[in-house]
Amino acid sequence: MPVPWEALIPFGLVTTMFAAAGTLLNVSKRAQNQGKPSRFHLDSWDEMMMDRDKRLTGHIRGQTSNTTAPEGFETSSVWYTERAY
Repeated sequence: MPVPWEALIPFGLVTTMFAAAGTLLNVSKRAQNQGKPSRFHLDSWDEMMMDRDKRLTGHIRGQTSNTTAPEGFETSSVWYTERAY
């Protein structure tokens, strides 16, 4: 049974497009996360730590080794903006 060589060109194009789309999505997600892999299975603790990191460094993936908080960190909590019921 002969091999249909004409089918290899569309197969190669489809395979290349899937590979290009996956690679570009991976590069885009890593660029948004400062070169780190994207997070998954986040719980409330992770969300609180991401909020703290954003208040400390300005980005949710940023971390600092500075032992003192920046000026105004103690008053930038979300608790001051919530409404008491």
